[in-house]
Amino acid sequence: MKTIVLGAGIIGISTAWHLLERGHDVIVVDRQPDASLETSYANAAQISVSYCEPWANREAPWKALKWMMDKEAPLLFRPRMDWEQWRWSLKFLAQCNDAAFARNVQQIVALGAYSHAALKDLVRSTGIEYHRLERGIAHFYTDQKSFDAAGHAVELMRQYGVQRRLVSRDELLQIEPAFRAYGDRITGGTYTSTDESGDARVFTQALARRCAERGAQFLFGHDVLRLQRTGDAIDSVAVRSREPGAAVQELRADAFVAACGSYTAPLLRTVGVDLPIYPGKGYSATFPLLKPEGAPMVSTIDDGKKIAMSRLGNYLRVAGTIELGGYDLSLDSPVARARCHMLSRRIAEILPGVCDTRTPEEGGDPQYWTGLRPATPTNIPFIGRTRVGRLWVNAGHGTLGWTHGAGSGKAMAELLTGERPAMDFGFLGFGTEGLRASATPVAA
Repeated sequence: MKTIVLGAGIIGISTAWHLLERGHDVIVVDRQPDASLETSYANAAQISVSYCEPWANREAPWKALKWMMDKEAPLLFRPRMDWEQWRWSLKFLAQCNDAAFARNVQQIVALGAYSHAALKDLVRSTGIEYHRLERGIAHFYTDQKSFDAAGHAVELMRQYGVQRRLVSRDELLQIEPAFRAYGDRITGGTYTSTDESGDARVFTQALARRCAERGAQFLFGHDVLRLQRTGDAIDSVAVRSREPGAAVQELRADAFVAACGSYTAPLLRTVGVDLPIYPGKGYSATFPLLKPEGAPMVSTIDDGKKIAMSRLGNYLRVAGTIELGGYDLSLDSPVARARCHMLSRRIAEILPGVCDTRTPEEGGDPQYWTGLRPATPTNIPFIGRTRVGRLWVNAGHGTLGWTHGAGSGKAMAELLTGERPAMDFGFLGFGTEGLRASATPVAA
């Protein structure tokens, strides 16, 4: 069976790998010159099965309103004359209740656990190295009210088998002593020992090379121009190299998997498939370490600013904030500069003298980056088949693409070959119950 995967981030490359494992002929198309150069490039580096609560909760609407005038807000809604933004927002508001929150958590945790197991299997079989640290993930709080609320989140997550636990300030500082200089402002935290961290870009590019060694064809530097639909099915995809004067190529296959992150939704709408995926602009900074011995080894979430930090060799990756304002990727706007500089200031405050947090204006090199997180109103990705024949989708992972990447790719490959992924999850075109009832090939 010949399958074309559109997109070479962690989701697309994982999909390609697992398809190759099942005997597919695979072509991967991406506009960038290598894998993992967009959404997967410089994320928070966390494999956070236990820290996966949906953005939509009962308090989210009021927080979003409060934060609208704050350039450094964790979630910044920037209204635009964009119907897709407003439609997505209305769907998001519909999820801001306790029943929806619990329902969404259940599916996200199920995918996370399945994906973490798939990642471990993949690392064992390939030997890929990517600054992996199996030290768990900690989450610290700086006010009592937030710490008290954390207890409710812990109980909810434990209902679904996640072993997150509350820890005192003293225990948190035993788990990660790097925060002792900031310890008097920490009220407590949570910790899950089974989570981990690592560089998504390094991993994805290494996996792409192994896919090529196994026969996958990569069309890097190629734009996806259009999906060609005839009747109820996709016949081909038109692509063109970014080289000057390149001709359009029509690629035919038995199946087409759209894994283009935030760009999946506009592509699919051209053939009548309408999915509520909207870009959430996230930011990160990668700081050189001045005192490696003082840098954290445990990947950590700072609840005060809603940012995550992960050790990557001799660097510290810090990432966070979501900005809902379209497909803007600029780093030089006033809002973008404020959000980037917030990351530098916060790390200088929490880990004084540990990293070179000087801004470029001050002579530093913080490697600021921004990427678009493909968000759904529920934070549950779309994995499965569309109503258009031969067209499949693997997108909408929001901030959890690295956490859910290996499992999403494996599940996609299983569905394409008629297998049943071993988890209760509402796969697109199946539904949880429908999937249980069907194990026949569905590639067409």
